Amino acid sequence: MPCSILRIFSVIVALTFATATAASAEGTRLMAFGDSLVHGYGLAEDDTFPAQLQAALEQQGHAVEVLNAGNSGDTTAAGLARLDWALADRPDAVIVVLGANDGLRGLEPRQTYGNLTAILERLEADGLPVLLAGMLAPRNLGAAYVEEFDGVFQRLSEERNVVFYPFFLDGVAAQTELNLGDGIHPNKDGVAEIVSRILPSVESLLDRVSPQS
Repeated sequence: MPCSILRIFSVIVALTFATATAASAEGTRLMAFGDSLVHGYGLAEDDTFPAQLQAALEQQGHAVEVLNAGNSGDTTAAGLARLDWALADRPDAVIVVLGANDGLRGLEPRQTYGNLTAILERLEADGLPVLLAGMLAPRNLGAAYVEEFDGVFQRLSEERNVVFYPFFLDGVAAQTELNLGDGIHPNKDGVAEIVSRILPSVESLLDRVSPQS
């Protein structure tokens, strides 16, 4: 009888160790949550922001899986509405890239602020470290709108405990050679430029991930 108990105990220990090892091998689950800029409008899967970011992080020695939780056309309101569904993938940290469609549609900045606040509060409640990527309003909407909209992201960065990257399309916006024909969505090279610029901020985000995640 004691031998049988010992064998059972040994099997349980072995299975527990194997499960822990497998989980460790999977690495950090990093969710990119956003709109078409994340989803990869007009791009092959390997050329999207999540795919290129994962490759860049792996080159830096990080064991990470970048989940593509982008949905083309999403406003901040649409992102908030599907957040619980996206979190079913159980990420360890989240990059939030929303707001571009709010600006393109001229939505009220206070609505954008409210939706993003709710998203960040939900992620904070789950103990998830966040990188907030800022967005700039189209400059043809007037100085008052531009100032209020652009200020949403800076304000949130000061109010919430997030890693802040001021402008997701930094170095790419209005650069013809780095965008698709619509002049809005980055092409493969544009995404590569985004990844190279945001990478240090993403690594700062990974530093916030608990080893127990």
